[in-house]
Order: sequence, then structure tokens, then C-alpha cells
Amino acid sequence: MAAARMTQAQLVRHLAEQCETNNKVARTFLDEIAKTAIAETKKNGVFVLPGIGRLVKAARKARMGRNPATGEAIKIAAKTVVKFRVAKAAKDAIAPVGKKK
Repeated sequence: MAAARMTQAQLVRHLAEQCETNNKVARTFLDEIAKTAIAETKKNGVFVLPGIGRLVKAARKARMGRNPATGEAIKIAAKTVVKFRVAKAAKDAIAPVGKKK
């Protein structure tokens, strides 16, 4: 069984403890990072969070697909998507190359 993931409240509490501040300041900090990431990705197409990764805005071309229920060919419209690319340092720290669990 997998361990439970950290909730937003737990993350805020952890940040407050580590930065020796209160939960309100930690929540404001977290909210501001999220707002900045969204605004910068929307404006410049990329937002880098050093050591963790980057949010990247990417364009997907229109393509042909299939309706899985009927098998009928359908046209999928072009659209803009957001991708998250994990930093090499984070990848290596979480899942080192060559080591099995």
C-alpha cells in the first residue's frame, strides 16, 4: 500500500515550520508562487522552478483520431496545452539512474 500524499494544509504547515513563520504567511507564499507560475507561463510560455522543473506552454497540431466506441475517424482540433518537465536534479534525487527499488 502506498503512503498517503501530502495535503495542501500539511504542505502549508511544513513550510511554516521550516521557514519559522505562521501558516498564513506560508499559505500566501504558496498562493503567490502558483499565481506567478500561471501568469509567467501564460505570458512567456515557460516558468522555471529551480531544482524542481518547468511549466511549458506547447501547441498541439490538429490530427485525426478514432472514436473508441464506433471506430469512426474523427478530427481532433489543434489546442494549447501545458506540460511539466521535471528537472534533472529532481529526477536523479527521486529515481537515480541504474538503481532498482
